Amino acid sequence: MKGHKNLVFIGMPGSGKSTVGVLVAKRLGLGFVDTDLEIQQQTGRTLQDIVDQDGYLALRKIEEAVLCALNLQSQVISTGGSAVYSDVAMQHLKHGGLVVFLDIPLSVVRQRIGDYSLRGISRRPGQSLEDLFTERLALYRRYADVTVQGQGLSQDEVCQAVIDGVSHLV
Repeated sequence: MKGHKNLVFIGMPGSGKSTVGVLVAKRLGLGFVDTDLEIQQQTGRTLQDIVDQDGYLALRKIEEAVLCALNLQSQVISTGGSAVYSDVAMQHLKHGGLVVFLDIPLSVVRQRIGDYSLRGISRRPGQSLEDLFTERLALYRRYADVTVQGQGLSQDEVCQAVIDGVSHLV
């Protein structure tokens, strides 16, 4: 990609950020970074452990620090679903790349992630998946440079839609 820009994937858990991200990285000859794995590696804990022991705000604070510390070029970056809660982190990511929102409906999120209480999802205690989805959707739309609809598409089709969607922007 021109200018060594990154592609930054945002979206709900289950939207395909990591799976499609790897496919896009392979097709474009870029590296791949999963920031959820970076958080786990840096803290030595799972996301669910952080949420269970320290609360969802602690996870968001750690996530913001990890995202703001990234200094990457020519990478596909899969962020955690809650990355969009930090304007500072999102502005940092947008400065070095294009933000791609993988948009899937709530019904698909529910189908793909199953019991979301086990996924290390940063949400307020008692917050329903529906409320979380609605809250985040506005944020995903705010930061997206490109939105790719994933419902009814295979992983390869979403990958191609991402490449087509960003091709005129890089």
